[in-house]
Amino acid sequence: MKITAIDCFGYHLNYAHGEYVMSGSRAATSEVGTLVRLRTDEGLEGWGEITPLGDLYLPTYWAEVRAALHTLATRLIGADPTNLSGIHRLMNSTLLGGGFAKSAIDVACWDLLGKAAGLPISALLGGVLQDDFPLYEAVPLRTPDEMAGFVSERQDAGIHRFQLKVGGDPHDDIARTSAVVDVADRDTLIVADSNGGWNLRAAQIAVRGLADFPIFIEQPCRSTEDSIFAMRHSSLPLVLDESILTPQDVFHAKNVAGAVSINIKISRVGGLTQAARMRDLMQELDMMVSVEDAWGGDIVTAAVSHLAASTRPENFQNASFMNDWTDGHVAGYAPRSVGGRGSAPTGHGLGIEVNADGLEVVFRAES
Repeated sequence: MKITAIDCFGYHLNYAHGEYVMSGSRAATSEVGTLVRLRTDEGLEGWGEITPLGDLYLPTYWAEVRAALHTLATRLIGADPTNLSGIHRLMNSTLLGGGFAKSAIDVACWDLLGKAAGLPISALLGGVLQDDFPLYEAVPLRTPDEMAGFVSERQDAGIHRFQLKVGGDPHDDIARTSAVVDVADRDTLIVADSNGGWNLRAAQIAVRGLADFPIFIEQPCRSTEDSIFAMRHSSLPLVLDESILTPQDVFHAKNVAGAVSINIKISRVGGLTQAARMRDLMQELDMMVSVEDAWGGDIVTAAVSHLAASTRPENFQNASFMNDWTDGHVAGYAPRSVGGRGSAPTGHGLGIEVNADGLEVVFRAES
């Protein structure tokens, strides 16, 4: 099989709950998404997506992603998309860095590999170990009462895992967390996520004030080293996210930071290929795995679902279905969550049918 053309499309994804707010006054109501379609000489098509969360959450933004994709596209024409190792060698010899753009290509290649093999991606990742799995939702940084109200409403919809956005004034964050804990069901899992927003002083104040709450602390400071410092005298379980980029970081997270869980964002680590490697390593290290991405719609959600479904249930914490958070429904709002749980499509590849009608054409590269 050979790639004969690469099409790049753009669209906007609105947040389903008004305004999504994180630490540092980072907020989003709508984000710019980029879709990639690989066309082949066998008539099969593969789809990938990369939608950054604004310009300040991770070190990329939509225009940079599209520029990198344009650079990569012409070099990939004629390559075999089912040879994942070959594709990555070709991308890495073309562009140093650009992992977010490479992620979209990588997912599209997995989609094609599954279609060529007549199997869902979850089967290619080792097989389905979870017919369905728990989903989490993020609780935007608001007043304590508003955050508690959000959790109460979403619990009624079946969600029992929440990531509270904190990372502001530590005393306010303690009050926010307390209000949520008060309304949480007995089986609800709560993670207080600073997104690296606390400095060392604020982090230590917050961690001390949260010591008696039944919660996890996620990415209290921007770096793993500062997060270690902030958690030095705490018995609360630590989750890491933004500072974990490589398998080496996974070892460091467990053996030095003492983290019990890592959130794997597919685009942050460069695609499904690397995400699956890191997931497998975390399972062997007996860590808990969360599977997600920075933002996105149906394509991102489908990719997440296959990685989640093929994860050992005893090592699985939760996943996010971004198409519940946004209106990025380019595949008819599939896959669809049910009662706070997700599952992977059973069709070939990603297992979804993407409709490009009405999308902005960013560029087309053809042989």
